[in-house]
Formats: sequence, C-alpha cells, structure tokens
Amino acid sequence: MFNDKVYELTKLIPKGKVTTYGEIARKLGNKNYARAVGNALHNNPYPVFVPCHRVVNSQGNLAKNFGSHGKIKTQEKLLKSEGVEVINYKVDLERYLYIFE
Repeated sequence: MFNDKVYELTKLIPKGKVTTYGEIARKLGNKNYARAVGNALHNNPYPVFVPCHRVVNSQGNLAKNFGSHGKIKTQEKLLKSEGVEVINYKVDLERYLYIFE
C-alpha cells in the first residue's frame, strides 16, 4: 500500500535531518507523487512512530497544516528539539536535507 511505503521511508529520516515530499516520492519511483506523499503524511495514523515532522516542502518550508489541527508551531518545536534550526518556519535544506540512497 502506498501510504505504508511512505511511512516506512519516513521512519528512516535521522533525527536532526529533514527530507522533502518530493524526495520521498522520488525514492518511491515517481517524483510526481509528492502531493500524494503529503496527503499520506497529513493523515499519519502513527505520529509517535512515523516522524512526519521531518518532512518539509521543496523550499524547506514547514507544513502550514501540520498534523490534524494545523499546528505549524508543533512541527517547528519538534524539529528544534532535534537540533534543526528553523527560521521563519523554514529549514535550510543545504544544511539539513536527508537524501535517500
């Protein structure tokens, strides 16, 4: 199932790093699946086990509707707790981007 593959890849993102919806889509075989990846993560039924807070958009911006209640500040707080610098709800991808092999 597509969502399960997204969740399994998301679990591989190390603490202190982020990846993009597009990078997960690329790893799944089609970079055009980025929006579907976002939808899967927005509906993540395993937030304790699947660190969806480590996924940002292609410009490094945090999700405006993070989680089920649209709490961008929650995503920011979780990333900062892992040592990721967030400025104006944006992450420096040159510094923090995780690329799947």
